[in-house]
Amino acid sequence: MTLTGTVPGTLPGTSAPGPDVERVVGGYLDHLAVERGLAANTITSYRRDLRRYTRFLADAGVRGLGEVAESDVTGFLAALRQGDDEHPPLSATSAARAVVAVRGLHRFALLDGLVPGDVAAEVRPPAPARRLPKAIPVEAVVALIEAAGSLEGPRGLRDRALLEVLYGTGARISEAVGLAVDDLDRGQAVVRLAGKGGKERIVPVGSYALRAVEDYLVRARPALAMAGTRAGRGGVRGGRLFLNARGGPLSRQSAWTILQTAGERAGGAAGLSVDHVSPHTLRHSFATHLLDGGADVRVVQELLGHASVTTTQVYTLVTVDKLREVYASSHPRALS
Repeated sequence: MTLTGTVPGTLPGTSAPGPDVERVVGGYLDHLAVERGLAANTITSYRRDLRRYTRFLADAGVRGLGEVAESDVTGFLAALRQGDDEHPPLSATSAARAVVAVRGLHRFALLDGLVPGDVAAEVRPPAPARRLPKAIPVEAVVALIEAAGSLEGPRGLRDRALLEVLYGTGARISEAVGLAVDDLDRGQAVVRLAGKGGKERIVPVGSYALRAVEDYLVRARPALAMAGTRAGRGGVRGGRLFLNARGGPLSRQSAWTILQTAGERAGGAAGLSVDHVSPHTLRHSFATHLLDGGADVRVVQELLGHASVTTTQVYTLVTVDKLREVYASSHPRALS
């Protein structure tokens, strides 16, 4: 759908105001609905945001789309964030949606030849605040682990071992479910984790996690592995550490369900609610509790596998012995 030649006031090469803003908005919304097939709710949101933009331009004395400057677009963004008598301040997410609508309008007008340039191209939507998962208190972690282990039979032992490993090593859920039996060195009390990009790191494992894994390996994994043995997935020795009820590898989704179910069973213990439980809860709590215990932030970053480019050289000097020493002195469940 094109508006070229249909909107009066378009005077290329002159200082005329250009096409009427409201008419271009109407053409743009028709384009989104007919040619791009956007959902009705999306069109409604765009219409609301662009109606507010049109009023903002009119209040600023802008007569046509050709008169709009980049400062008008940035001024509209500032007005969204500040609010006024009729509108409360918008969050970064809501303001970003409105700016996307405005940028789309100006790009549409440029591609249709209605304006000589795109004044909104360099205006960036505000970035939403990064929301880190909240660390939960040590007593809430214990309640979560106890709830996971409250199931009778092999599943309870597996679930407890899984959560002890997650909290005891700071592993991502994907790293924990990807562990092979041989990745855990119980004699040295360390585990080999394969992080993002295939980067491996060695992390100490506390006594609570080691005991939970030992109980699982002796009393639960053989039973879970029986189904896998019959299906040709391998026996008790070797293979994935954490197995599902069919003897296959435990998936990330199943591990997340185990964590969430434990949160529901723990109830309000130690102020814990299911809203506090996410795939990153135990990992973030691991890091926070280590730092609270006096661990060096560089060591914690190494344990998490978060070494940045600028500090990689420093991290290479952190030995496994040093990691074990800091871990033992700082982690709440490192020692008996």
